[in-house]
Order: sequence, then C-alpha cells, then structure tokens
Amino acid sequence: MSPKRLPPDAAEPLPSSNVLFAHASERQFARLLDFYQIEWQYEPTSFDLERDEDGNVTQRFTPDFYLPVYDLYIEITTLNQKLVTKKNRKVRRLREQYPSVRCKIFYQRDYLSLVMKYGLDDARDDSRHVAKAG
Repeated sequence: MSPKRLPPDAAEPLPSSNVLFAHASERQFARLLDFYQIEWQYEPTSFDLERDEDGNVTQRFTPDFYLPVYDLYIEITTLNQKLVTKKNRKVRRLREQYPSVRCKIFYQRDYLSLVMKYGLDDARDDSRHVAKAG
C-alpha cells in the first residue's frame, strides 16, 4: 500500500506556522529549523533554579527551543543588555544545577547574522506574536 499524498494546496503547514511564539525572532529561528528539517520543540521544559526556605520555586528558566537530535536547548535573546545579563545568569545557574543539560544562547548579533545570511524576513509585526513574561 503506497502512502497517501495530499494535493499541493492541502499540504500540511510547517510546525513553525502552528506555534504562537513570544517573539518574532523565535518564529524566524523556527522557520530556519523547519527549512533544514531539524526537529524542534518550543519551550518544552522548565528548569527550577531557585527555591525559598519553604521549598517553593522562586526562579525558573524555560529555554525557547529544544533540538532532540542534538540534545540541545537554545535560548534566543535579542533584547536589551540588562535583560541579556539576566538570561546569562539564568543559563549559568542552569549549567551549575543541571550539568548534563546543554544550552546555547543566541544573542542579537547571532540572530542578525542568521537573518542576513539566510535572507530571513525580520518583520516585527506578526499576528502570531504574543506577549511573554521574562
């Protein structure tokens, strides 16, 4: 029995078109992963970084992407320097507390390099863009 094929106009959308991203840069990164057929998950895991004296979580970090084939988390950071410093601190704490977890930060310069190299649309207005708490 041969696999069922969809007509061209009924092709299934890429995964990035099915996700509500917090930032346009995340959507563009997902499109790049889709183009290269790299499996990814959006914000699949949150890591507890700090707890109060009662054991309640006071700080948590949720990297933007997980690439299962590479066992790698990726955080996209195109924000101002104050927030980048905060993200760097969270990744450092993640590495201290979860040494087997691999996480890479893509800074604004990395993101802009990808946009230029691959000709990605850097449009900031996106109907799938939603607010995200930092």
